[in-house]
Amino acid sequence: MVLVPIFRRARLLVVALIASLGLIGAVQGATAQQVTALMQSIAEAASGSKELSAYYRATGYKPVFAGTDGKTRSRRQALLQALESAPDHGLAPYDTTLLKTNMRAVKSERDLGRVEVALSQMFLDYARDMQTGQLVPSRVDREIVRQVPYRDGAGLLGAFAKSSPRAFLKSLAPKSPEYTRLLKEKSNLERVLGKGGWGPTVPGGKYEPGQSNNGVVALRNRLIAMGYLKRTNSTSYDANMQRAVQIFQLQHGLSHDGVAGPSTLDELNKGPEQRLASIHVALERERWTNMERGKRHIWVNITDFTAQIIDNDRVTFETRSVVGSNVSEQRSPEFSDVMEHMVINPTWNVPRSIAVKEYLPLLQKNPNAAGHLRIVDNSGRTVSRAGINFASYSERTFPFNLKQPPSDGNALGLVKFMFPNKYNIYLHDTPSKSLFGREVRAFSHGCIRLQQPFDFAYELLSKQTGDPKGFFHARLNTGVETVVPLDVEVPVHIVYRTAMTVPKGGMEYRRDIYGRDAKIWRALQAKGVQLRAVGG
Repeated sequence: MVLVPIFRRARLLVVALIASLGLIGAVQGATAQQVTALMQSIAEAASGSKELSAYYRATGYKPVFAGTDGKTRSRRQALLQALESAPDHGLAPYDTTLLKTNMRAVKSERDLGRVEVALSQMFLDYARDMQTGQLVPSRVDREIVRQVPYRDGAGLLGAFAKSSPRAFLKSLAPKSPEYTRLLKEKSNLERVLGKGGWGPTVPGGKYEPGQSNNGVVALRNRLIAMGYLKRTNSTSYDANMQRAVQIFQLQHGLSHDGVAGPSTLDELNKGPEQRLASIHVALERERWTNMERGKRHIWVNITDFTAQIIDNDRVTFETRSVVGSNVSEQRSPEFSDVMEHMVINPTWNVPRSIAVKEYLPLLQKNPNAAGHLRIVDNSGRTVSRAGINFASYSERTFPFNLKQPPSDGNALGLVKFMFPNKYNIYLHDTPSKSLFGREVRAFSHGCIRLQQPFDFAYELLSKQTGDPKGFFHARLNTGVETVVPLDVEVPVHIVYRTAMTVPKGGMEYRRDIYGRDAKIWRALQAKGVQLRAVGG
């Protein structure tokens, strides 16, 4: 929208008004008076925002948008175009109706100042939404404790005023390859919706190699529509269909046995609408983590039950993990921190919640229960069970700590990896190895258990010793608790992604095990985010 005539008309009106009142006698004096009036209007309109007030004070209340020159005009046009294209990024559309009405109705410098600040506020809203998301994570789910890396609004507005408007607005989106690939998949699914989706779902049941029935034909058609199987007239569950099912299972975190049972059909029958909603949520989550993640960092995806070490955007180590149970106070939280050290032959300091909720009732029934644990007073001294009347204590009054000394049977296994945080979450070994064979691995009290903790340790230590395995086992073999600092601390990101791109093309999806993504999607819809069908 070109507003040069409007702004010029406002300027002339103010000059005429000031002259008619006899306040000035020359155009030169009128110009100075106009600047003062505009400055006052901007100051008043910006007073409700600390960021805008700070910016305008620092710049002498110089307009960013409200002017008749080419630069301010290009900023207005670029901002309005960016706002209109926000849904391309999965953001809710911005209602600019009132803003445009006020822009067309400008008749004075005071009107001009109010429009200037309204445009600047709209810029800040858009920049924050695009860079760090439209939602506040902890308001959606209290277990999403991630600290979002919000930018300074005054600094952003200042940088924008000095930059090419369109290029600057385009640069606000996350620059991660994952974000770019998610946008591509979003467009792809919007086209799928426009064409009517993937057709009929597959009837419930169990389909396996050798079968030939109407359900197998429905399965074949669904796999073809989704791109997992080449077009064929075969009506039997042949080797090609089995391979297609296995690929689908691998890309959805399922046991890849090539048999289409209830779990596989449940995922297979999810339509493009559901997958597109997951893409929207993944884009929002990517904005929440729009920060430098570290050339070397640890990436724990709760829904994928894996922990990875990533070097320069390449996975250099990966192991299966067990995450928190889907029970209140046991779900693994989402946050980022920095790994500082590992502890070989760790002592398990039983968390207070586990001590009083799980072990105290056992001890009240039998003082000799949980014999693998030491009972310690507040001074760190081991206390004899014989002298304690456990029945006299409640969860609130129990005065002791419980500890398990280093051993092969220790709940933490033989090594733990520490990034000290107020949530008492860390990565560790475990004696319960059988759980790693499960398809869904949500069994812990919140911490992340690793299937291959020794190899994980070797990879971390490889940056500070030429013999990481020998270094590790020399300390392990002592049986004594040993803290090993990391020479270079490693960022840790505990995330929750149900939609993930494959660098070479395609998507992988995981189940929403805690229901967090469903909450995020509802919150995005409440903001105004909508699914789009393109080319229908």
